[in-house]
Amino acid sequence: MNPRIEVSRFRVRPGRRVHLARWPTSVEPIYESKSHYKELLSEHVEQLDELQGRLYASDTYALLLIFQAMDAAGKDGVIRHVMSGVDPQGCEVHSFKAPSTEELDHDFLWRISRALPERGRVGIFNRSHYEEVVALKVHPEWLKGQQLPPGKRGKQFWRTRYEDINAFERHLDRSGTKIVKFFLHVSKEEQKRRFIARLDTPGKEWKFKASDVAERAHWDEYMQAFEDAITATSTTWAPWYVIPADHKPVMQAIVARVLVETIQGLGLSWPEVSDKDRIANANARHWLEAEDE
Repeated sequence: MNPRIEVSRFRVRPGRRVHLARWPTSVEPIYESKSHYKELLSEHVEQLDELQGRLYASDTYALLLIFQAMDAAGKDGVIRHVMSGVDPQGCEVHSFKAPSTEELDHDFLWRISRALPERGRVGIFNRSHYEEVVALKVHPEWLKGQQLPPGKRGKQFWRTRYEDINAFERHLDRSGTKIVKFFLHVSKEEQKRRFIARLDTPGKEWKFKASDVAERAHWDEYMQAFEDAITATSTTWAPWYVIPADHKPVMQAIVARVLVETIQGLGLSWPEVSDKDRIANANARHWLEAEDE
């Protein structure tokens, strides 16, 4: 394993005030060449595949990965590359869009609860309940459509939402769902470059939306909202990692390493086979071998 991948440097300590302007959007490459990067990522993916097998076999824990970022930061790509070797039957991705009428008739965590992974499985949220304290904080007028009880929508309102999120995630952790949250930290300059590249590259223009540029105009407000949310909700039971996202291969390698260390930290082992089952298995083996006689 490459010793230069020290993932703890990207983890937000509980109680630490986050200032995203001071967090890097790029770091020194953690690989020596393109072939070395592929080798490193392949090693991580292979480990994840084996660890996911233990996760499934143990049927005790679930893993929930949450990805948040500004547009074009690379959420889809990191999910695709890092999870490329994982059994798709044990992994499910949810992309949360604007809430439906049915979802608006429930509390803001209801639709999240419905999408949680089962024990033994990996759940991936491409955007999540954090849109409720980021996008809606930037656009408080959207709260009008949530049919909430009357009340002020000031600092106390957002503080209670952070409290609800922390309590929700702590409950999940206590019940066996390990949560890891990633903010893919792309610079405004790199986002612009990627937007223009989408417009200039055949077959990629469909990924560009004019509305993304409209949201870009609120960049500073989004950074403030992310800072507030990450500061309030990076906990020992559901930590945030702020991952430099200007260079996608570096970002992918760091995320993969975080996931490997997270699952390893669960201390999972393959289930023990009882003496009774061993006898039954030996008899079954005898019958299988006898078929060829």
